[in-house]
Amino acid sequence: MANIVLAGGCFWGLEEYFQRTEGVLETQVGYANSNIDHPSYEEVCAGKSKAAEAVKIEYDERILPTQKLLNIFYSIIDPYSYFRQGMDIGRQYRTGIYYEPGDERKALFLKDKEDRQKQSTRKIWVEVEPLDNFWPAEEYHQRYLQKNPGGYCHIPLPDKVEK
Repeated sequence: MANIVLAGGCFWGLEEYFQRTEGVLETQVGYANSNIDHPSYEEVCAGKSKAAEAVKIEYDERILPTQKLLNIFYSIIDPYSYFRQGMDIGRQYRTGIYYEPGDERKALFLKDKEDRQKQSTRKIWVEVEPLDNFWPAEEYHQRYLQKNPGGYCHIPLPDKVEK
């Protein structure tokens, strides 16, 4: 089993997409790399923290190799947008890949971004940084699109699980 924290704009759609992805065991939405402890959604949206809306993903690497997970992530976000995804604009909607200190995958994350950048003339704005902290979001945000199927989502959601 492995864990990763990804930021890809509004956390509702990112969580729902990965909930539908084969090999994903568990997800939790929250706030990554905040400069205040236990930020609320209101504080994050008001710019009172430096947090990114993010999703902590637990997955089975035998079913969903990390490289495939990264390919999926980059395919569902706009890596060229700065502090924005879809109609969501602001620092909290930036994109990122966050790793725990000592995570051996750091080199993979950095090389993957570097290789993608070499293939593009546009700047990729995906952060690849250490995870300083992750604060779970309020309960009403967890599995939000399952609770509110008509809710806004900037990510096209698949009908079926990724294979």
